[in-house]
Amino acid sequence: MPKNSFIILIVIVAVVAILFSMFSSGGGSETEEISLSDLITKVKSDSIKEIEVKGKSVYAEEIDSSGEQKYKSRIGDNTTIEEIFKNEGLEISGENPDVNITYKKEGGGLGSTWTMILLNFLPLILFGALLIFLMRRAQGGANQAMGFAKSKAKMFAGDTPTVTFDDVAGADESKEELQEIVEFLKHSEKFLSLGARIPRGVLLVGPPGTGKTLLSRAVSGEAGVPFFSISGSEFVEMFVGVGAARVRDLFEQAKRNAPCIIFIDEIDAVGRHRGAGLGGGHDEREQTLNQILSEMDGFDTNVNVIILAATNRPDILDPALLRPGRFDRRVILDNPDIKGRKAILEVHAKGKPMASNANLEVVAKQTPGFSGADLANLINEAAILAARREKKEIDIDELEESIDRVQMGPERKSRVISEKEKRIVAYHETGHALVARMLPDADPVHKISIIARGLAGGYTKQLPTEDRYLTSRSQFEDILATMLGGHVAEEIIFDDITTGASNDLERSTQIARTMIMRYGMSDKIEYEEIPISAALAEAKKGNVEYFEVYGNDILVKLKDGIVLQSRKEEDSTLIELLHEHDVDTDVLGIKVFIKEAKGLNGLGLRVYGKRQEMIFLGREISEERDYGEEIANAIDGAVHGLIQNAYNVAKDILTENHDKLVQIAERLIIEETIEGDALNKLFDAKLSDSPLDPPSQKPVPIETRPKSSKEKDQGLPDSFSGDSPPEPLGNV
Repeated sequence: MPKNSFIILIVIVAVVAILFSMFSSGGGSETEEISLSDLITKVKSDSIKEIEVKGKSVYAEEIDSSGEQKYKSRIGDNTTIEEIFKNEGLEISGENPDVNITYKKEGGGLGSTWTMILLNFLPLILFGALLIFLMRRAQGGANQAMGFAKSKAKMFAGDTPTVTFDDVAGADESKEELQEIVEFLKHSEKFLSLGARIPRGVLLVGPPGTGKTLLSRAVSGEAGVPFFSISGSEFVEMFVGVGAARVRDLFEQAKRNAPCIIFIDEIDAVGRHRGAGLGGGHDEREQTLNQILSEMDGFDTNVNVIILAATNRPDILDPALLRPGRFDRRVILDNPDIKGRKAILEVHAKGKPMASNANLEVVAKQTPGFSGADLANLINEAAILAARREKKEIDIDELEESIDRVQMGPERKSRVISEKEKRIVAYHETGHALVARMLPDADPVHKISIIARGLAGGYTKQLPTEDRYLTSRSQFEDILATMLGGHVAEEIIFDDITTGASNDLERSTQIARTMIMRYGMSDKIEYEEIPISAALAEAKKGNVEYFEVYGNDILVKLKDGIVLQSRKEEDSTLIELLHEHDVDTDVLGIKVFIKEAKGLNGLGLRVYGKRQEMIFLGREISEERDYGEEIANAIDGAVHGLIQNAYNVAKDILTENHDKLVQIAERLIIEETIEGDALNKLFDAKLSDSPLDPPSQKPVPIETRPKSSKEKDQGLPDSFSGDSPPEPLGNV
């Protein structure tokens, strides 16, 4: 019963007693007290036919044309009402009595004695109830204040496991590592007899959705021991010392329930590197971490309590937390490979009606990079789609549709798009697909669609033939060319470009810069070459900012920012050539730098730039440039060279296969989505074999089409802002 139920009950009883007392005393007209002789006179005049006797009191009611009137009288002590009426000659018995007499006990029932008692004690009862209410409120506040120090960990009993290792798929090595923990919790004497010490803490590291929490609960379910689950953020409150008190309480509960498992999810919320906050050593988070470190070191060797913690940012954890003796073992959970993905799909498909054509191995091949959570969501989305379509089983259509839904969101078929934009998107996506098809190191194209999905106006889906963990330079170069295929297709077909390639340009630039600055893929920097005579002519005009001499190679930096490369003869120096061409470097402000001869051979095998990130924030906020302007210009030139080379490759492919580009794009405009075998047949089909005849002439460029006044004012709409969402898996 709630705390206030008793008080509410008392108040209700008091109110009922008051109302009962009010109604029991009679309502209606006011009672008039008359003498007994007047009452007898009214009886004789037939005005009163009923009287009621309570002890010595007599009550009567007169009803006439003016209404009703109540009377009250009283009889003497040594007589009765029967004697008085008989003496007056009134019949009180028989078939036709002059008056009917009813007797009632005086002062009987709740209407008198108990009502009066309640009314007399009502103020005292209400005061007592108020006092009890205030005392309980004060006690509850004290308990709540003391409750700050109590751990909020949820405890799951080990005798009724809900998750076991059979429910975890795609992490065989991780389960094997944790199997030792289960054996220790079940048969600790086997290890202790050999002098072995089980790891006190196990850190589960992996991207989100890889099953860290699920695997921890499976360990508890296999061992059959209590499982305490808490998030790292639940230790921290605004009151200093509360987090440390909760840590102490958690470990005390664990020791009382040993053997058991403590699972701390997202431990990076409280275990970040100390000294990164603004509060110094007295910061609440740091005090909580200090208490965790003390508790993990303070375990007795005979206490069977094991700490499991999960994080996806091990790089920001405090080193003291990761040292042996605390978290001795680190278990890595990565996104599953094709075998693991198939096993995970089978686990989540268990108990669901799957159609005969629902081949989970095919689905596993189409989902590289998916985590366990993504695959679980995929099966659930497929079940929802099957129910929406009034199907009794989940077939391959729902599974393939759910793959795209998980990656990019649902289709936006209701989106209104003009025929002009539809053609642009179709040729854009066909450009991606055709370039990828022709390059040897690009992933095979699986699907092309111009139906808007999520933030994408259209998309081209590529599927790798195998799981890949390393990427070569040639693969990067083919990726760059594929990304620029859409932009090049717009140029070739429409003699114009749109904002549809914005995401492609952003991602290709990022990949090219990473290749140069992180992966050392800048074997040789290629600049546009000009003859030395042309370079000297530019210098004489005052257009050159400086020369860099690398032996016989010369780097020319123009004042408009363009960097060019030239070469001189071995028997002359740059200074001599400048004098021969009457170039006064002092007057024109031209600088000449003499560098090592190997300078233009490449940027070397090193990483440029040092990423700056705050441990407290856990995100990169800037990059420190540990190189000068000279190297920065070289990096820009190398990045430009990679992208320009990819552009040239894409343009050569699409120019050479112009008719095939038109053939596929025109088919895509009609069908909107082409995938699988149908797409491969279309790639391999001869132009004459296509049911669609290619246009006899090149499509009319955009700028020559008739435009409305609105189009002239606004230009091309921005609704097609990119052919894919930010970094979609397997898409360009």
